[in-house]
Amino acid sequence: MLGPRFTLAAAIIAFAVLLLALFGRAPDELVAGAARAIDGDSLVVAGREMRLRGMDAPELRQTCEIDGQSVGCGRQAAAALRRWLSRGPVTCVGNEIDRYHRLLVVCRINGQDIGADLVRRGFAVDFGSYPEEEAAARKDGVGIWAGTFEQPQLYRRRMAAERAARP
Repeated sequence: MLGPRFTLAAAIIAFAVLLLALFGRAPDELVAGAARAIDGDSLVVAGREMRLRGMDAPELRQTCEIDGQSVGCGRQAAAALRRWLSRGPVTCVGNEIDRYHRLLVVCRINGQDIGADLVRRGFAVDFGSYPEEEAAARKDGVGIWAGTFEQPQLYRRRMAAERAARP
């Protein structure tokens, strides 16, 4: 049989864990207004640089091969985000900061999730939030899934290694 001290200690620990689960994360930050695209997954709203959470778009200079042709898929992704942002004010919510000091956000215009649409239309890949949208884009062969491409994360790594190797 467990003693009363053990039971009290276990109750206190359980309560502390519960409090951390409820209050241990930063509150969501809401940023809204007109926005400007930086690239296919980064934007500026109200002077604040942000990155769309849960997806990864090709880098601006990144190309893909579609029907034997080199296509500027990074520029296409940025253009798709610009088209979204031209529809009106954006509402972005997030509570994490990435290593580049950008707020990681989910952004919506008229209730529609921009990241989900970009992944669904093949302008970005899933990075933890949109597996169904990526599966649909792959199945339909749209955007980057219409040909071959290097995952954006691998492209960035390769570019960094090439820069580091230069004298």
